[in-house]
Amino acid sequence: MFHIIRPEGAAHLNRPHVIVHRMKLYDDEVTVHQGIPVTTPERTWLDLAELLTVDELVAAGDSCVRVPRPEFDGRDMPLCTIADLQRMIDRHKGKRGLRKAKEAIKMVRVGSDSPQETLLRLAVVRAGLPEPELNVPIIAEDGTRHHEPDLSYRKYRIGIEYEGEHHGEELQVVRDISRSERYSALGWTEVRISKRHMPNDAKPAVAKIRTALIQAGWRGSD
Repeated sequence: MFHIIRPEGAAHLNRPHVIVHRMKLYDDEVTVHQGIPVTTPERTWLDLAELLTVDELVAAGDSCVRVPRPEFDGRDMPLCTIADLQRMIDRHKGKRGLRKAKEAIKMVRVGSDSPQETLLRLAVVRAGLPEPELNVPIIAEDGTRHHEPDLSYRKYRIGIEYEGEHHGEELQVVRDISRSERYSALGWTEVRISKRHMPNDAKPAVAKIRTALIQAGWRGSD
């Protein structure tokens, strides 16, 4: 199914597998991708507010504003900024889904590399734990820069790694073992999370992280 925006007052369009939305569309909300005019990432994000849950919209926002890794993404600039998302909210007053967009943008963060990382972060914060940092490198006492945990608490030397499906591959297993050894050598605690920890608003994942925080000295007040 394709969703197409037609400017207000444009001729009717009736095509199979096409859903037409009639709404206000500004010139700077359209870009061209592979020769096809499409809405910009920030405008697309706002339109998604009609269809997605708040958590899903936060994950989409995180994806928009994340700083890409050129070696993997082929680009070095984010799709847009949080300010761009806010500009769409401010511009389109009364738009359907606007309430969800206003709620979601408060929780959008730069640094998440996957929807799973976003959903884990939201579950952790919702459970009353401190908000973790996202993909911040571990810096050793001698200034050496090490790997970047998916989520982390530098104060408590805790790194949280979300293990996707590819972590069962042989080469990835070897890399994961090496990473765990680095954690130990640096005096950090590694908490490994997978999709089996994510049901029921990620309560099993939250429990693992809470245990690690308490063992590291967290008392629930910071």
